[in-house]
Amino acid sequence: MRYFIHLSYCGTKYHGWQRQLNGITVQEQLEHCISSMLRKEIEVLGCGRTDTGVHAKDYYAHMDVDELPYSEEDFKHKLNRFLPPDISVFKVFKVADDFHARFDAKWREYEYWISFNKDPFNIERTYQYNLPLNVEKMKEAAALLPTYQNFECFSKVNTDVAHFLCEVHHAYFSETENGIVFHIRANRFLRNMVRAIVGTLLEVGKETISIDDFKKIIESRDRGKAGISVPAQALYLSKVEYNF
Repeated sequence: MRYFIHLSYCGTKYHGWQRQLNGITVQEQLEHCISSMLRKEIEVLGCGRTDTGVHAKDYYAHMDVDELPYSEEDFKHKLNRFLPPDISVFKVFKVADDFHARFDAKWREYEYWISFNKDPFNIERTYQYNLPLNVEKMKEAAALLPTYQNFECFSKVNTDVAHFLCEVHHAYFSETENGIVFHIRANRFLRNMVRAIVGTLLEVGKETISIDDFKKIIESRDRGKAGISVPAQALYLSKVEYNF
């Protein structure tokens, strides 16, 4: 039987979602707790990879088990008691045996939070940026992203992907009391894509590059021409959508 796990996590202490040898990951924590509860080794597959320090407000994973020894609700409560406080499970529910957390996701959304004020209590949750920005130009540039499909210029180099095409549904900035939030929704994302986009949009905001320059960077497909990759702690996987 295949079960989906709907969860969220604060990524500050983790080396991303995916299990690896050089640090603790969210996948490792989840697998360890579930395996201990069920007294057998359980593999959990996630809806996508998040990098070190990146958070997830909305995340899905799946596991295959013969049968849960508790009701789905009881399993959720017991699992939350096992898990560390920075990982929270919202729901555990049965799906079709061939329904896949990664491959059946239709859309994913990310948010990147930028604060204009120094806040010691939010240092691991936002990018605190105190240089002047032309936010209106950043909004104008962000609105161009859905008109493109190839985002190789924003992809981490030497990444193992078949292509660099992404269908961006929307990309925009909203304003908060203390800063701005970049929102982007797409059917898939390349490694480091959102952080590289935001780094380039900040160059637009600083007026070191123009809107036309921003277009040329995308069309160049050259990562070397785009901006820096902004820090990970302000990035959130905010929504994953399926046709359940």
